[in-house]
Amino acid sequence: MENIKIISNNQEETKQLAKKFANFLSKGDIVVLTGELGAGKTKFVEGFLENFNLQNEISSPTFNIVNEYVNDNTSIYHFDVYRLLDSDEFYSIGGEEYFERGICLIEWGEIIEDILPKSYIHITIKKDNSNENKRIITFTNVGNSDKYKKILSKLDI
Repeated sequence: MENIKIISNNQEETKQLAKKFANFLSKGDIVVLTGELGAGKTKFVEGFLENFNLQNEISSPTFNIVNEYVNDNTSIYHFDVYRLLDSDEFYSIGGEEYFERGICLIEWGEIIEDILPKSYIHITIKKDNSNENKRIITFTNVGNSDKYKKILSKLDI
């Protein structure tokens, strides 16, 4: 697995990084976001949606499990699987059917790791204890996909 670590000094930098990253993704791409509560996963999603001019549409899917965002040619599915016990619950809502329909952003995706496609990008966001605004964002190419390798090389600053 390949990792790229990027330091974000504030929420705006996190959003700009996500916006840049979103520019390289397309239908069928899977992104898993992990990090403790308040780490910045939703801010990352907000920046991601900004790339598609959907930033004003964001809402946390905590109680819905999934929110769908659509512009003229892209569907984005934002999952929050925090409340699921395991992948069986994800199957029961038909979650895996979304994988090929658009771009999937899955918060707390480690809960359903056993049913994710063999290749995806895993993003871990960690708070920096020395600065409350700083985040360490690690992008991992799970499955060593050539496509994701190229995408991550474009992010390496």
